[in-house]
Amino acid sequence: MVSKSELVDAIRSAHNPEEFRELSWKGTFGQYLDLAIGTPDAIRTAHQRLYDMIMSFGTEEVTVSKERITRYKFFSDPLGSGHDAIFGLEKTLSTLVDCFKSAAYGYGTEKRVLLLHGPVGSSKSTIVRLIKRGLEHYSRSKEGALYTYSWRVEENGKEILVPSPMHDEPLRILPKEARRRILERLNADRSTDSYRLRCEGEPDPVSRFYMDQLMEKYDGDLDKVLEHVEVRRIVLSERDRIGIGTFQPKDEKNQDSTELTGDINYRKLAEYGTESDPRAFNFDGEFNVANRGVIEFIEVLKLDVAFLYDLLGASQEHNIKPKKFAQTYIDEVIIGHTNEPEYRKLMNNELMEAFRDRTVKIDVPYNLRLDNEIRIYQKDFNQERIAKHIAPHTLEVAAMWAVLTRLKPARKGDLSLLDKLKLYNGKSLERYTEENVKELREESAREGLEGISPRYIQDKLSNALVRDYSTTCVNPFMVLNELEGGLDHHSLITSEDSRKHYGDLLTIAKDEYAEIVKNEVQRAIAADEEQVQRLCANYIDNVKAYTQKEKVRNVYTGQEEEPDERLMRSIEDKIDVRESAKDDFRREIMNYIGALAVEGKNFDYRMNPRLQRALEKKLFEDQKDSIKLTSLVSSVVDRETQEKIDIIKARLIKNYGYNEESATDALNFVASIFARGDVKARS
Repeated sequence: MVSKSELVDAIRSAHNPEEFRELSWKGTFGQYLDLAIGTPDAIRTAHQRLYDMIMSFGTEEVTVSKERITRYKFFSDPLGSGHDAIFGLEKTLSTLVDCFKSAAYGYGTEKRVLLLHGPVGSSKSTIVRLIKRGLEHYSRSKEGALYTYSWRVEENGKEILVPSPMHDEPLRILPKEARRRILERLNADRSTDSYRLRCEGEPDPVSRFYMDQLMEKYDGDLDKVLEHVEVRRIVLSERDRIGIGTFQPKDEKNQDSTELTGDINYRKLAEYGTESDPRAFNFDGEFNVANRGVIEFIEVLKLDVAFLYDLLGASQEHNIKPKKFAQTYIDEVIIGHTNEPEYRKLMNNELMEAFRDRTVKIDVPYNLRLDNEIRIYQKDFNQERIAKHIAPHTLEVAAMWAVLTRLKPARKGDLSLLDKLKLYNGKSLERYTEENVKELREESAREGLEGISPRYIQDKLSNALVRDYSTTCVNPFMVLNELEGGLDHHSLITSEDSRKHYGDLLTIAKDEYAEIVKNEVQRAIAADEEQVQRLCANYIDNVKAYTQKEKVRNVYTGQEEEPDERLMRSIEDKIDVRESAKDDFRREIMNYIGALAVEGKNFDYRMNPRLQRALEKKLFEDQKDSIKLTSLVSSVVDRETQEKIDIIKARLIKNYGYNEESATDALNFVASIFARGDVKARS
């Protein structure tokens, strides 16, 4: 039992007083200038800070369809939420970060609304959520520190601290000429390939009010005015409404622009007497709140046109217009997201040409790579989080169907959608190279912008887990049944042709699963290591004799015989080595063995996956009749067969991730295939 002292120790260890003191730093304006000279990154713009935050997690180079792309590790959920990793969108994310980099350097995109465009469930919200969480985390670090200020003034006979309501940059209260000289000095020490530090615009209305009052009081003595400034460190926080804002469309009757730019404080209006007094105004609109950070517009194109007009000035001029006040400067990243129907409406609306001109559209498609789609579902449906056993290939088959719905038929009629899926997933197919894959992607530019959402798959996986199947595990057929059953009620499927097409793709996924599980059972049957080794040795002896035009000594009779062509072809046929290609295949095997011998290494059949598969399939063909696998569909199984079946099940459990129940299901299913004689050759 945990003692009280252990709990207290746990609490103390989780609390870091030193970190609290660093995050609560306060000082004079002069001290802040010293700090800025030592760590000039403190005065970065919002775009510069966001770009540096992403880069702080590191990068790596990857190749996608022969194109070298930078992968940003930040989008792999380095903060460990467990739910926000982005898979398979390297090109999209690279384009997005390029926009941030351009904005950091002041090349123009800092004056644009970044519009994430894609189908529902394509990770648009997840990308923005990651960015917001990343900024919160980064602002707590030494490298991401940023500062704001308060005014120490006297009101009603009391000295009070009035914070900058928009958490403004302290340097902004200086006259422009003074700012220019400070920035020149700071930028002179930066490398030539680094962005230039900037501090544009004017202070917020409250700060301008107190600045004017104090300048008048001290007859323009700026030094004395600055003595009233107390600088403090801030931490960006959506929960605390500091530097991170979120705006979502609501009923037009209950929403107006004050939610973006703030509104009059009628309680204070009685005290200060005029609506134009900034002290009687709440600068708590989402634009005000998001200053120094990022603002997210959820379903931005569903906003009333009046709100979109507010975005024009906010993006291009970095100004907003609070009620009764002049244009007010903001420094923030503006990100919106929308789906296809809303974007089409925007493109057809000639009145919104100005908004389109200030928008950078970034397509966020669905995944087209099977492995990445599987990883999406593994985040939520894995054995650490799920009580039921998830049978092997359950998530794979669901992901396979999801990707198939997003693919477009190739112009070459001999390439099926399933083959296209395999090519996109990195598998080599005869007659297709990486250059062909690149061409396939280019000819289907809209692939990934239509199809089934991962949310639908997740919902049906959840249904399969909670539905009473009187079983301790969930297998692919349960999930496929859920996927098929939901098509009739899917709210986004609007035509019978689409519904039929998706149903046909489910049949393809079922057939592919049948081949996968049959393949695994075959390998489990042929998993006798010694027998595979003996078969391999026999094959290699015959291939060696064949390529060197020699004879083979029969181990039983001792006589010299011609190489066993029947044996060699029976193995090579299993992996579709044609008669015309057998010589090349055999020479390739012998050259590889020779190269290993030169290096002092011995050949192992597992070094060549194709040969390994051929040997296992050959051994399976030789053994399946003795095991009588088809008898599994019978209610009576003799003891000898049952013992062999138990061995196969044990191999499935040990080597392929099955449990007792799912292994039995797999064997029964494969047995039914053989009982029907429904056996297809497969590489």
